[in-house]
Order: sequence, then C-alpha cells, then structure tokens
Amino acid sequence: MSESARTTVPSTEGSLEAAIGRALDELLRALELEPAGGDRFRVLGEPGRFDRVFGGQAVAQALLAASATVTDKEPHSLHAYFVEAGTPEQGLDLAVERVRDGRSVATRRVTVAQGGRPLLIAMVSFHTNPPDPEVAAPAPTVAPPDELPRLQDWVDGLPPDLRAASRNWVEQPPPLELRIGEAPNFLGGEPADGPRSHWMRLPRAVGDDPLLHTALLVYASDYLLLDMAYRSHPERYTPQKFASFSLDHAVWLHRPVRLDGWHLHTQETVALSGHCCLVRGAIHDPDGRLVASVVQDVLVRPARGGAS
Repeated sequence: MSESARTTVPSTEGSLEAAIGRALDELLRALELEPAGGDRFRVLGEPGRFDRVFGGQAVAQALLAASATVTDKEPHSLHAYFVEAGTPEQGLDLAVERVRDGRSVATRRVTVAQGGRPLLIAMVSFHTNPPDPEVAAPAPTVAPPDELPRLQDWVDGLPPDLRAASRNWVEQPPPLELRIGEAPNFLGGEPADGPRSHWMRLPRAVGDDPLLHTALLVYASDYLLLDMAYRSHPERYTPQKFASFSLDHAVWLHRPVRLDGWHLHTQETVALSGHCCLVRGAIHDPDGRLVASVVQDVLVRPARGGAS
C-alpha cells in the first residue's frame, strides 16, 4: 500500500496517544535508580511489551547507573552485550565497577542482573569533550514526519498471521512517537536493500536534565534495528519461520540531545553472514546534526519446527 493510500483509524488516535503517554510514564519509572549500597542500584522493569526485557531498557538503565558514579564527565560511548533474556516487569539489579578514573576519561563496567543471573554487561566511557570542531555527514533527505504514517498505522490491513502478533504495538505501544514511510517487515513490509529512516520523539516534554535525554535516546536507539535484518534477509519473514534476538549494542554520543523534538534514525545493514547480521544507525537532531551513531549485531536463525 502506498503512503498516500495509507490511512489512519481516527477512532483509535486518541487512545493511541494516551497509551504512548502511559508507556512513557512507565519507562520514566523504570529509569529511576534506587541505591542499594556501594555502587549498586535497583530498578523496576517496563511492563511486558515483549516476551523478554527490552534491550533498550537495560542499556539505558546501565548508562544511568554508570553515570551515577561519575561526577565531572559526560557519557561518550557505551558497548553492551546481551547475555541472557530477562522477565519483563520484574526488578533488575545493577552493579557498577569503577574501572578507571583518568583526568579526561573515565570507564565503568556495569552488570545488569535479575534473580542472580546476568542479563547484560556493558562498558561505558565518559569524557570531557569540547564542542568544537565538529564535522559529520549530513542527515539524509526524507519526507518530514507530519507527512509519514505512524508506525501503528501499518497494522491496519495486515493478514491474520501478522495482525494478531502486531496488536501489541497499538495496545502497548513504545513510549515514543514513531513515523516511518515504509512498513517494517514484522508489519508486512517487503524485503529491500539500502538504508531506511524513521522519525522518533517523546510524546511530551520531560524536563531539561541532559542525562535523562541521553538515556532516553539510548533507549530509543534500539527500536527497529533487528527488523533491518529481516528486511535484508533473502527469505521472507514470518513469525513462525525465524527466531531472533540482539547479541550486542553500541552507541557513540556525539553531542547533547533533546529527545522531545523529532530525531531521524537512519539504519542500514552492513553485513549479513549466516545467522548474524550487523546493522548500523545514524541519529540526527531536528537541525540535521549527527547526535549519535549506533551499531548492533543481531542473530536471525530458523525457528525450531519452522520452515527451512
């Protein structure tokens, strides 16, 4: 279906906006650290939008825990490895190791665990970085967000095998407004080559804390990367055919961010080899400046009992 032919469902628009707002409230609660002695913290989990802890949630929580132990530097990069799946809505324990405190660089190691099991291990780097000079590739030219469908609009008209599995994107949406001119593969999109962009922003203002906006950007950076592997895969995606999950997630932070304005996340597949797919992302702010670079390695393999 073309963009011009894609229509929204007016009767659900208000309820969708309310659901996105509630999801943001729940995420903000999950990003509140409860000190647990030493460099340890406890956090809540988001409600179960997925069948496992969302990687973006755990990565953002790791960033905040590491930042709580650094007083004079800003986060510069984060490299996280997903070790094991966790149960949504259950609390998580975060332990920070102070690896190094240098004059201009600090390094922290964070373990995110649940019930004694490590779910994620992250290395976070902090740096005192001046704002100039600044050189980066410009944002790609794409349609503005108000001319593109919402992510949830692509659920309409799906075949039954995809529609049932996709309703949670409407009933339990991410805490972001997402607009995209091409249906993701899990919402019936066709395989394709080349980059794909989507717009994202918070549904409302959340204050001026720069660290919170950075954590929210890190959270948002995890959306739709795995879907790029399906988009690039030579076999057509169906929920029954593939099992997939992220192996690791890396983010480089280039400049301060305010996620209550529209940001453009442009993603592209770098390499697909066997079951592993490397996906790269570039996030630009409303003025077209590059604010973050993202790389994720994802695993996509035939599901047990699925089609070969």
